[in-house]
Amino acid sequence: MATGGATSRANKAPGWTRYMWEGAAALLALPFIAMRFTAEVNWSAFDFIVMGALLAAACGTVEFAARRGGSAAYKLAVISAVAGGFLIIWVNLAVGHEHGPYHLLLYAALLVGIVGSAIARFGSKGMAVAMLATAAALVVALRLAMLNDADPEGSNLLVTSVASAAIASPFLMAAWLFRRAART
Repeated sequence: MATGGATSRANKAPGWTRYMWEGAAALLALPFIAMRFTAEVNWSAFDFIVMGALLAAACGTVEFAARRGGSAAYKLAVISAVAGGFLIIWVNLAVGHEHGPYHLLLYAALLVGIVGSAIARFGSKGMAVAMLATAAALVVALRLAMLNDADPEGSNLLVTSVASAAIASPFLMAAWLFRRAART
């Protein structure tokens, strides 16, 4: 019997997660550094707190999945879904003042993925379904937002199709990877 604080392999995070956290810290430091050189970047303390919380939530979720174990496909699926959610929230927060209330539906679509994941109890097969539902909800939310904005391009099918593909792609990738993880 080993003593002396040995940790099991299942509870130990892989070494790459350290680089993920360092990258998040560097990303958070960028606006701070930029503020020293240009007036174009003007973050408040609240902006740093929100971004820090968003980065911590994203990195913490990925770290949890890495520690939980499972296949590489499962871990990559989590990374894809978390990255997609992070980018949607980040972009909406960055330009939120320019959006109408219909863009709040994008957050509701992300909630579909969170609730679906909880219902699936984070099992690969159920997560694949949750990610497909999230992608579909995002496409619908984006279409509604574009139709209800004052922007005349909102009714342009090509613009909507490209935007929908871009916004849904991380979740479609996650669904595919979760499905692969379920097969192994």
